[in-house]
Amino acid sequence: MLTRNELTRLCRARDLLRETHDRPLSIREVAREAAISPFHFIRRFEAVFGETPHQFRIQARLERAKRLLALSDYSITDVCLEVGFESLGSFSDLFARRVGVAPSVYRRQVRSIAAVPELLPRELYPGCLTLMGAAFAIFEKQQRAAAGRVGS
Repeated sequence: MLTRNELTRLCRARDLLRETHDRPLSIREVAREAAISPFHFIRRFEAVFGETPHQFRIQARLERAKRLLALSDYSITDVCLEVGFESLGSFSDLFARRVGVAPSVYRRQVRSIAAVPELLPRELYPGCLTLMGAAFAIFEKQQRAAAGRVGS
């Protein structure tokens, strides 16, 4: 059974895995921070979050790479190094397998869409703006409904 304390430690560990450092923490170091043995940490992490810590770290790096490719002028090599990969070839291969297109193609596709702000892909919206958009839509709907009742 998962305790609240263990869940809190696992969430903190997930944040540590997502963070980028000059030298990212090893799985062993993150497990130590979570006060769990490395093997138990990997099992519990996967049970709670649906993927291993290593898979999570790779996905977080790829998500950051997608944002940098879409929004920065970094070269693909710079993006590769910035998100923690050491080999451009392995980064490009992994990116293409996970995202479906090479980093250069992704950049071209996203930037062609992003040129028209209304068509900005949903995954590029910060989460808070997505929530605000939904809240404003509900608010506007309520305002129109209220205006309709007042005019009746």
